[in-house]
Amino acid sequence: MKKLTGKTAIITGGNSGIGFATAQEFIAEGAKVIITGRNQKSIDEAVAQLGDNAYGIVSDAGDMAQVKQIQEQVKAITPNIDIIFINAGLGKFNSVEGMTEEMFDEIMNVNFKGAYFTLQQLLPLVNDGGSIIFNTSINAHIGMAGASVYAASKAALLSLIRNLSAELLPRRIRVNAISPGPVVTPLHTAEKLNISNEQLDQMGQGILSQIPIGRFGRADEIAKIALFFASDDSTFVLGAELVADGGMYTL
Repeated sequence: MKKLTGKTAIITGGNSGIGFATAQEFIAEGAKVIITGRNQKSIDEAVAQLGDNAYGIVSDAGDMAQVKQIQEQVKAITPNIDIIFINAGLGKFNSVEGMTEEMFDEIMNVNFKGAYFTLQQLLPLVNDGGSIIFNTSINAHIGMAGASVYAASKAALLSLIRNLSAELLPRRIRVNAISPGPVVTPLHTAEKLNISNEQLDQMGQGILSQIPIGRFGRADEIAKIALFFASDDSTFVLGAELVADGGMYTL
């Protein structure tokens, strides 16, 4: 039997990159999957590619008005869910000197505040024995120029996996995290990262030289880790972080 047969999952930011690859993996393993994204067109295109077991919701993790609607949006599709993958995130980088309050708030509002309150809204729908997964980053562990606020937002998520695991013990809901290293996704563009194309090329070469395995990761490789945490293969694992970085932080 497939690993997620009879399960329902929601993946925030599931219209592209790691989220989309994970939706594909979950559906292949028998799950019904709800994806969220900020744009109706991209959601519709992703759902069309994912097929009959996919559903889409427009929800911007950085907009609290939309976050507060997500529970009712999900309930319109299904009364309960088994898996939450908090994947939606924003990667923006700046020096301490160059950081503005607006950029600080934008990063934190999506990566931490939005993640936290999205989970708060969805938690009442999660079946006992369910699984919650956070997509974090090795930036929570390493020093990188210009990444102070981004790294702090991901470190905040890592603190949640232990505290929430303790809080949700009576419901047997396990909370874990994936911390990817550099992965090829649509997030890594000059526009998305708020840098020039030249800076992007320099960053890419600099990062590549630090990865022992000699390449960037693939979204489908992270999706397989999400499948482990989502499935009954991980029923004895909670409050854990799995680092998938080609050895960049771990070696």
